Amino acid sequence: MIKLHRFPFCLLLFFATYSAAQSESELIKEALNYYIEGTSYSYPEKIKKAFHPDCDMYLYNDADTLMVLSPERYASFFTRGVPGKFNGRVSEILALDIADDIAYAKIVVEIPSWRKRFYDLILLKKIEGQWKIIAKAASAEPLPQTDEQLRPQPEKEIILDKLNRPWSMAFLSETDVLIAEKDGQLLRVDLQTKERRAIKGAPTDVARAIRIDTAQYEPGVFFPSAHGKVLSYNAGWFQLLLDPDFKNNPYLYISYAAEDANRKSTTKVVRAKLEDNRLTEIQTLLLAAPYSDGLFHYGGGMIFGKDGKLYIAIGERNLYEHLNPLLPLSQDVADLRGKIFRINPDGSIPDDNPDFGPDAVKGLYATGIRATQGLTVHPDDGRIWFTDHGTIQGDELNILQPGANYGWPYQTSGKYRSRGYNPPIPEGIVFNAPVHFWDQTIAPTGLCFYTGNQFPMWKGDLIVPGLSKGSLWRVAIKEESVVGVEELLLDNRHRLRKAVMSPRGKLFLLSDEEDGKLILLKNDR
Repeated sequence: MIKLHRFPFCLLLFFATYSAAQSESELIKEALNYYIEGTSYSYPEKIKKAFHPDCDMYLYNDADTLMVLSPERYASFFTRGVPGKFNGRVSEILALDIADDIAYAKIVVEIPSWRKRFYDLILLKKIEGQWKIIAKAASAEPLPQTDEQLRPQPEKEIILDKLNRPWSMAFLSETDVLIAEKDGQLLRVDLQTKERRAIKGAPTDVARAIRIDTAQYEPGVFFPSAHGKVLSYNAGWFQLLLDPDFKNNPYLYISYAAEDANRKSTTKVVRAKLEDNRLTEIQTLLLAAPYSDGLFHYGGGMIFGKDGKLYIAIGERNLYEHLNPLLPLSQDVADLRGKIFRINPDGSIPDDNPDFGPDAVKGLYATGIRATQGLTVHPDDGRIWFTDHGTIQGDELNILQPGANYGWPYQTSGKYRSRGYNPPIPEGIVFNAPVHFWDQTIAPTGLCFYTGNQFPMWKGDLIVPGLSKGSLWRVAIKEESVVGVEELLLDNRHRLRKAVMSPRGKLFLLSDEEDGKLILLKNDR
């Protein structure tokens, strides 16, 4: 009997020990993050909170002489920055080793403006139940500067898997994120512990994707490019956005496919307060009526501009061009479909929106859109860039202008699904040509500007993921022009839905797969 009970006892002892170690690790990382956040966002009090007041720091300087500083003196260096504003200092914990009540950590710190990479070796001790840094030594090396040294070698690191076709994500902090699963849930995820919690109180009128076996249809009639395949059509959750002043206004903005009692659907945008892990005070901001058949081309891309306004893309909702009325939906200013809207965060209409005439729907900002899923703001000049899906080729990159007409379906750089479609174009219409279009189908999705330090040569470039063949593109721009295009990771593809920068400048990708993944793009140099 003793032997029978020994294994469970040992197992319980193992899990208790593991749980305690895991808890100590989290407490140590909390102390280290006070140091990292304090130095990256100019919070002197957080820096002092991380250190024991009698700690000594042995630091590098350019004269290659030893500097010994107290935490008080070291923290005073960060009073010059703007509290809460990222100062370009990028830090990452490389190693952590715990031995009872002492611990060792190694942190790499890159400061591009100094052209330096620092290595911090940190000793911590648990004192009166709290982990404190008791010693820190640092050394430095120059960051790569030659073209060959700077040339990126991107590689993918999978941070999360088993996501249900993730569509978008939003950062509450560097490690606390919200993820919208198109075919699943709205999740809150801790990137350190990997804990996932479903957000409660979400809207219940979400339309869900259906799977179609195209083998049952006559070849070339309904699914000319996918005969015999099983397709999963779009629906579910789309974009997640935080209010620009989320700390004071904890609103979450969500676009999704909504359905009515007859199982018809349309694009809907709501906002709600996020209180811990629950949505409250849900308010509809835009409902792109009418509800219609077909689970495709919802659009759903959203972004807050530097003007504080919310920009929303609504798809045309037609799979085939010949299903348009004589005046195509995306060209009819009295119809909500195939447009980009600009509204205030509370859903009201800005006074300075363009005037499309007395019959135009409220909030209208631009027309001629087919299926826009990605919008992003240039970090310097505030221009909004957006992608739009073509049909057979015709994928576009555009700059948003008030009152602009982007041509669909009158003009396209690709081909139509409906053979012989040739809509009459009214006189006097001026179209905005795309800044760039692709010769092949890439199915562009949620793009972003690269603002990090891992890939110095990419600074200010657009990162554009694609659904088709899992493509990932770097688009170099100068003012309003594309000056270079590079396809990345040709031998390591995932069907990609979104690219997004973290608060500390890390580049993350979401893969649109049944076993969806959150991927960190790192520089393997």
